[in-house]
Amino acid sequence: MKKLLFTSIILFSSIFTFAQSVNEYVEEGITYHDAGRYSKAIELYKKALELEPNSPMVNYEISLSYFSNGDYENAIKYADAVLKQKSDYKTAAYITKGSSLDMMGKTKESIKLFEKAIKKEGGSYLLYYNLAINYVKINEVDKAEENLFKAVDDNPNHASSHLMISSIEDYRGNSVPAILSAHYFLFLEPNSSRSAAGYELLMKNFGGNVTVDEDDPNTINITLGALSGSEFGAAEMMVSMLAASSTLEENKDKSEQELFVKNTNSFFSIMGELKENDSDKKGLWWDFYTPFFYNISQSDYIETYCNYITQGVNPDTEEWLNQNENMLTEFKIWLKSH
Repeated sequence: MKKLLFTSIILFSSIFTFAQSVNEYVEEGITYHDAGRYSKAIELYKKALELEPNSPMVNYEISLSYFSNGDYENAIKYADAVLKQKSDYKTAAYITKGSSLDMMGKTKESIKLFEKAIKKEGGSYLLYYNLAINYVKINEVDKAEENLFKAVDDNPNHASSHLMISSIEDYRGNSVPAILSAHYFLFLEPNSSRSAAGYELLMKNFGGNVTVDEDDPNTINITLGALSGSEFGAAEMMVSMLAASSTLEENKDKSEQELFVKNTNSFFSIMGELKENDSDKKGLWWDFYTPFFYNISQSDYIETYCNYITQGVNPDTEEWLNQNENMLTEFKIWLKSH
């Protein structure tokens, strides 16, 4: 009996050591991958695969490193090893394989793969988002946006989807939707390397159709966009009027940020009132963005919100946030209850 027990302890110890060795190789490999040393990471993952050849985790990690290293054939090879098994890495493996196909110039094949993945694995915001990227590449923006809407529905906090929606609406000349999605992107990602792009989209569409006559500074020209006769027609007109009001005498002493707060509050209020007066207004713009922003306009935190979302592009807002930490804390508490 003692001998049998001793043998069992040795066996358990061997399994434990084996598992730890694989995890240690992977952890070290991830460290090298994150440092951009993909070849070194691949070396370590190969050692882990010698111990556990069918590990979905290891096959995924080596696939990702091959992709990052520009070796798309091997990225697909190891992604396929993951896809043959049931594991939590399947969605990520589909994305790596699909992205590899796209990088190899096989965008339509990549689209088919993502659509297959969505049917087999169920909707995932990352699959929808990557599918949308590919649809944009083949200039099928309607299908791209359709998938972005699904991505946002699956994960409302996926900032990249909101930014791409804003870009598509800007490309179409649809100012109001572009403003709404740019606002939400900046709410999610106010101080990143992409914040300036989001802010540029926002400001471009908020008043981009308003010009001052060179010969007569008192004459303001407004060019209505593609949505002038649509469900956003009234909102687009009001946006133009708000932008034009910035040139009025009453606003001449206001700073750029003060005007931004004032116009943002008015825009959110207008959108909320339009929604309340027309129950037929449905969809992402009216059921998701508008209620969220309208609530902010009716709160005590519109100034806090505006300073928060512009902290990555306006140095003055950082000072404001530092001096009003209590307001920012209260705003975050308010958000959790709304």
